Amino acid sequence: MVLINSNLILILSGVFCIAIVVQLFYYFRFYLATSMYRPPEKKHSKEPVSVIICARNEAENLKQFLPSVLEQDYPSYEVIVVNDCSEDNSDDILGELISKYPKLRVSSINKDPKFTHSKKFAQFIGIKAATNELLLLTDADCQPESEKWLSGMVSNFSEGIDFVLGYGGYFRKKGLLNKYIRYDSMFIAMQYLGMAIRGIPYMGVGRNLAYRKSVFFKSKGFGSHNTTISGDDDLFVNTNANSGNTKIEFRSGTHTRSVPSSTFKEWIKQKKRHLTTARFYKPGNKLLLLLEPISRIIFYCLFVLFIAFRWFWPFILIIFGARFLIQGIIFYLITKKLNEPKILIYSLIFDIFSPIINVAVYLSILRNGPRKMTWK
Repeated sequence: MVLINSNLILILSGVFCIAIVVQLFYYFRFYLATSMYRPPEKKHSKEPVSVIICARNEAENLKQFLPSVLEQDYPSYEVIVVNDCSEDNSDDILGELISKYPKLRVSSINKDPKFTHSKKFAQFIGIKAATNELLLLTDADCQPESEKWLSGMVSNFSEGIDFVLGYGGYFRKKGLLNKYIRYDSMFIAMQYLGMAIRGIPYMGVGRNLAYRKSVFFKSKGFGSHNTTISGDDDLFVNTNANSGNTKIEFRSGTHTRSVPSSTFKEWIKQKKRHLTTARFYKPGNKLLLLLEPISRIIFYCLFVLFIAFRWFWPFILIIFGARFLIQGIIFYLITKKLNEPKILIYSLIFDIFSPIINVAVYLSILRNGPRKMTWK
């Protein structure tokens, strides 16, 4: 019995060591790259840009946030709002804004009971209506952090660059849910920005994403992913972006802020929509995205087990402390870069539970099967 227990302890020790090595690989390879990133000197391109916003029943958000998009410090751009089957007073709000802002253009889609469509169709209408080669996408509930947002994103375009991945965070509000939503968006950004820096761009967020119109039509739009619930942003990037044609932008003032979910149920619904696209990622991307949370769950579970039974506990505590210190420093630097104050301590706690939450949400998707196509 002693021999069996000893062998089991050795096996668990080996698994624990593998888990920590995997964790450190992600922190030093990808997350540290994001926290230490210094953008190269850019030529400040003033090429004309089309900003595209799809909106359905977003009257209040359009009234509150659209002016900040229309008042960017940039010489030549248009803003195309696709008013998709709205049943509120979006038409009235847009009519008032058109009379004030000549840069604003509106494309309307009328409701047809015989024809249901996803957000991708509205996105396609907006892209089709754009008169410029460079496209910058955001949402109706998003607000740029500054009037330099547009110029900052566009400054990354040069010959051969087709994609610019930006950061889209959420407004800071009271409550634990808001802190978790902000942590979740920050952690996802650490991954996709860090992997892009290392030459593996796998996604972008539609709240702050730019690409070329010619690339969209050359790749036949959303292609084989046209019928998926989501993916107008991340799947398009996953399919067409590569190490040579992609840049990232997350300097201060180039972020966008969105209205966060107000209830846990609403956030879970949003999270499910986003996770439905993960199975369509490239195999290598899926492997990288799976290894990190799996290794994190194993790391925390075995840490508790080893401490509970006092197996090699001084050595285990040293390893845990080293990872915690590295994690804390990198999280601190990231919160500064992405302008996410007051969530550092919470992030260190959320780190324990977030992979479990994500696994639970994903298993719920698999159990309930594919959902009917919805707009958003």
